[in-house]
Amino acid sequence: MAIPRLTPEEQIDKIIELALAEDLGQGDLTSEILIPPDLLAKASMLVKEEGIIAGLEVAAKVFQRVDPSLKIEILIKDGMKVKPGDIVANVSGTVINILKAERTALNFVQRLSGVATATSKYVAKIRGLKAHIVDTRKTTPGMRLLEKYAVRIGGGKNHRLHLGDGILIKDNHLVALRAIGMSLKEIVAKAKQNAPKGIWVEVEATNAQEAMDAATAGADMIMLDNMPPEEMHRVVGLLPSHVKTEASGGVTLDNVRAAAMAGVNIISVGALTHSPKALNVSLELEPQTLKLF
Repeated sequence: MAIPRLTPEEQIDKIIELALAEDLGQGDLTSEILIPPDLLAKASMLVKEEGIIAGLEVAAKVFQRVDPSLKIEILIKDGMKVKPGDIVANVSGTVINILKAERTALNFVQRLSGVATATSKYVAKIRGLKAHIVDTRKTTPGMRLLEKYAVRIGGGKNHRLHLGDGILIKDNHLVALRAIGMSLKEIVAKAKQNAPKGIWVEVEATNAQEAMDAATAGADMIMLDNMPPEEMHRVVGLLPSHVKTEASGGVTLDNVRAAAMAGVNIISVGALTHSPKALNVSLELEPQTLKLF
């Protein structure tokens, strides 16, 4: 199956195009029936709860994709803390086109701000320790590039962006390859021999023996999967210092600091992108600016 390679800018444009087609593909029946096409106004994007704002440039692209004549003013940069009552952006132009773009633009801002806000909470929990918070590939289909951007905005780091972005030998890889007679040492050796320059080989381990075997086989990083913090601490102490470690599985705000204190290098958190709470942001027309032209 041939998958086209797109630049990041092309990917974002395609995401916006699909989102608008989903919402606006059959027109905006309400606005087209009721709103005069020559009615102008200014609208403000209003934050209604505390968090980290993200996605404003994407929202601007949405408005301009619907109507290039709309004027967007971004007042607060992505990554800034916001609170209820903050106005993060203004959009001016024809009311009918503002309303056509409103929901799609807000969906991006609310979702990406939710990811950034969730990430910032995990980052704050481990402040002062050596570990870094990273994301996973548990992202909304089609939204990965933007959600991983939001993770960075929230202070986290990106793990693999896609399957071609690194070698991670997980349980199902091991099951499949052992079934055809390959040992762990052979599996890791083959991965390292064929890995592109600069690509590390990471191996999943569920216990101390698996972690030691993977390190002995030559793995550059060991994923400590669903291990309690005390067991992770013990395993980290057993591994050679040059072998990096990742805590993965079941990480929450309640236990992330304990995982970091175990001495791992990175902590992957699927919840950053698979289940963040959207930040409450709305778009409000300013009545005093309404006028016909």
